[in-house]
Amino acid sequence: MKQTGQKGGPRTLKTVTTASRVLDAVKDCDGIGVSELSDYLDISKSTAYIHLRTLEENGLLVQRGDRYRFAFKFTVLGEYARNQSPLYRYGKPEVEKLAAETDQYTHIVTEENGYGVNLYQVKGDTSVDGEYQTEKVQSQDHLHYTASGKAILAALPDERVEKIIEQRGLPAQTKATITDREALFDELEQIRERGYAYNDEEEIRGFRAIGAPIEDPSGQVLGSVSVSGPTSLLQGEQFQEHVPKLVTQSANVIEVNINMNAQS
Repeated sequence: MKQTGQKGGPRTLKTVTTASRVLDAVKDCDGIGVSELSDYLDISKSTAYIHLRTLEENGLLVQRGDRYRFAFKFTVLGEYARNQSPLYRYGKPEVEKLAAETDQYTHIVTEENGYGVNLYQVKGDTSVDGEYQTEKVQSQDHLHYTASGKAILAALPDERVEKIIEQRGLPAQTKATITDREALFDELEQIRERGYAYNDEEEIRGFRAIGAPIEDPSGQVLGSVSVSGPTSLLQGEQFQEHVPKLVTQSANVIEVNINMNAQS
């Protein structure tokens, strides 16, 4: 079994890395066949077949016709991982209340490998439906253009933020997206001062959000809570004062519940 790794860094298994790339290909292509995987990863068809069959035999993929797709075993593993998170356990009831109070989408988000991951999402009564919100919980977000992501970045040490920027960059989603490093750090300082972050059409045109960070008893950031909705509904005092107050209150309640249970 071949091992790889940067000089001076930890050694890794090449076969596991390749298996991870195969799984990424299955997701990106919404299911994949042998020939398609061969082209996607630039490997022989026989090697592609072996990888797909191995993952199938281990319960991670299922074959439907001539294509391989994710097995529901990932659902079991994902639910287990999510349920281990105190951010999810203690945040879930609070974002449900927040959705009822604001009538908009609410989210619990955590940072992993420099991306934002949606742990939980609730639809409010007047929330706008669409594939955007469905896809959001199935993908990772860059942190610099979402309110939840910027709230997390503001709570992280500058060195960690620098590393995330180096790894993930600052790609533009809209004309309003912050793509300049210095401008981002200026924004993060403002977020620290007021306690919450804005996304003002920076991720998608016509859409706004407010997010606040959540920390554990040691001060380490666990993630954030946010509310998002169309600009026609999140405007004026609603956007500048009312929703930010509700979001920060929810973040505070989640923190208190986490901290109290950590000490019990």
